[in-house]
Amino acid sequence: MKAIVATDRTAGTAGMTLVERPEPQAAINDVVVQVHAAGFVNTELEWPSTWADRAFRDRTPSILGHELAGVVTALGYGTTGLSIGQRVFGLSDWHRDGTLAEYVAMEARNLAPLPGDIDFAVGASLPISGLTAWQGLFQHGRLQAGQSVLAHGAAGAVGSVVTQLAREAGAYVIGTGRAADREKALDFGVNEFVDLGNDSLGDVGGVDLVFDVIGGDIQKRSAALIRAGGTLVTVVGPAEARPADGLAVDFVVESDRAQLSEIVQRVRDGRLRTNIGRVSALDAAVATFNASERRTGKTVIRVRP
Repeated sequence: MKAIVATDRTAGTAGMTLVERPEPQAAINDVVVQVHAAGFVNTELEWPSTWADRAFRDRTPSILGHELAGVVTALGYGTTGLSIGQRVFGLSDWHRDGTLAEYVAMEARNLAPLPGDIDFAVGASLPISGLTAWQGLFQHGRLQAGQSVLAHGAAGAVGSVVTQLAREAGAYVIGTGRAADREKALDFGVNEFVDLGNDSLGDVGGVDLVFDVIGGDIQKRSAALIRAGGTLVTVVGPAEARPADGLAVDFVVESDRAQLSEIVQRVRDGRLRTNIGRVSALDAAVATFNASERRTGKTVIRVRP
């Protein structure tokens, strides 16, 4: 099968190549999925799990990508809940070979059924963005109706889902980004937009929840805005700042079948729109990753036409 691998952690996307690899086999509790579309985020190249297994042994060349939508082609021993020929989407294990390939083996529990009226590219765009937003808002942020949310990167793949889910939950959403992101963020539903290059973040006033995808000085300034009892949720590593009278939570997104089903149902209902940026074929994916233009949506690779 064709797959995109990385061998040099210092080379960035320039170190990614399209190669031929053996098709994977299904281990206990695994399924093999014929990948129709896959998602990719460039920060994968900075994750330790991309380069080493759980025992810290080198596992290069690593097949990249962790989001997928496709069709189940084989079941491992003991696998339940899925069947051969079923359309699925989900999030693969960080330490295993990934989804930028024609086939992937992964645990069945990390997949959810993909309804027949949802395009594979849409399904592949949902797992990381959707689960990150869901878990950050509801599990870790304990968002309630009537609260206010400061959503950084509101025009991005994660931020746009944060905005939509928070608005649906009855929150007031203040989105941030660059000046060029304003219209896109407003289109996804932010109540207010803060241009981090020109506007003062301090003018936002108090908020109940900060959803941080930036870190650094922006995170520190955001923590100072959190009201008593509020929460700073971050996905960029251990929080460097804490609210004076609240919580700081950093987390790594986890696959969850029930949450994936909730998210895709919202797409079917029209309550949630995906934020897909560039779409490429597998053969052209490496060139897509190396392109220099700025993109705010999810990069999706159509593995099968």
